[in-house]
Amino acid sequence: MSEIFNNDAERMDALIELCQGLVKGGKGKVLVEKHRVVIDTVTPWETMAVLDKMLIDGFPFDELKAGVGKIINIFFKSLNTYHWEKPAQGHYLYYMMLENQHVKVLMNRLRTVTKQLFHGNADDSSELIATMRELIVQLQQYDLHYIKKENILFPYIEQTFPQYRCLQVMWAFHDDFRKSLKEIDELLRSDTPSLNVLNKELGKLFFVVLPIIFREEQIVFPIALQAVPEKEWAKMLHQSSEIGWCYIEPPKPVKGELASELFMDDKIDMGSGFLLPDQLKLMLNTLPLDITFIDEHDEVCYFSVGKERIFPRVNAIIGRKVQNCHPADSVHVVNQIIDAFRKGKKDHADFWIQMKARFIHIRYFAVRNDSGEYKGTIEMSQDITKIKFLEGDRKLLNWDLK
Repeated sequence: MSEIFNNDAERMDALIELCQGLVKGGKGKVLVEKHRVVIDTVTPWETMAVLDKMLIDGFPFDELKAGVGKIINIFFKSLNTYHWEKPAQGHYLYYMMLENQHVKVLMNRLRTVTKQLFHGNADDSSELIATMRELIVQLQQYDLHYIKKENILFPYIEQTFPQYRCLQVMWAFHDDFRKSLKEIDELLRSDTPSLNVLNKELGKLFFVVLPIIFREEQIVFPIALQAVPEKEWAKMLHQSSEIGWCYIEPPKPVKGELASELFMDDKIDMGSGFLLPDQLKLMLNTLPLDITFIDEHDEVCYFSVGKERIFPRVNAIIGRKVQNCHPADSVHVVNQIIDAFRKGKKDHADFWIQMKARFIHIRYFAVRNDSGEYKGTIEMSQDITKIKFLEGDRKLLNWDLK
């Protein structure tokens, strides 16, 4: 797809010099005047390309993340006036943009309440805080939008541009949204919330949500629409139903686009018995835990589909590098585990987290053949909230106990 991008070496060199200078704290006016021509004509594709080139060349991720706002601000006029043919109803991106429209309304309402709280009548503060809490609860649904991007849209873009890394920058901003929302929610649940801290966290939230929408609709979506093959969009829409939609009526699924081709018709030799493909799927999906298998090439090959999922998984991640399935600040841990498994230094790793009043046990196991060669990694996640409180013995059947 290289024909999509403007490969003029001089333009790219100018963009890199400009962006690096802006992030490194160079003189903005001087840089802007020097590169006025490319600034006034920069495209979404060039914006993505220059950010990726900086990361590929070793520019520190955290520095780029901190400075990307400056870059987009300089490019704002060109990107904002860039015209692209918006998809019609029935298209995956149509519904993603519809979610954005609804969250803009919520953010405007939150801005109004924020102004009233900090610049209005102090006597109304308790009522305003209650209203703000309701809006924050509604905003929590917007995380579904980011989950769909991370687990569906990003993998399809990566299939077209496998070397691209700048999507990880956007993922990092998604995590900032989640952190701010959690902080604000906790503050608003306090009997005496610190208004100074609340004001700062609200500022962070506004700084994240609205800029991300602009970057989606004027950079990521136009590129995706042109780059991703037309036949894939129906699959993406279908997979979105597994994650869910926020604020909108869920789109009607398209029939027949995801026929399974994972197994042959014959029984599978399991070494200690034989199972029909349907039996194997039912067995794995019935286990009270999430299972994901990554092969020796670090590519996701399989995930179970149980009734009570802990983490979102959809078909778009199949064939995706496992490193791209995690936010940037945890990729080094993933690489550390796999590297230890591959070298035979370790065979398992354990983690546990508390999530939405549940205690989640996450385990990684090295998969080896009879010769001890590394063949992949199994990730298992289980809700052990009730299990960890078990005591004594239970040797008699009691259907009333769970």
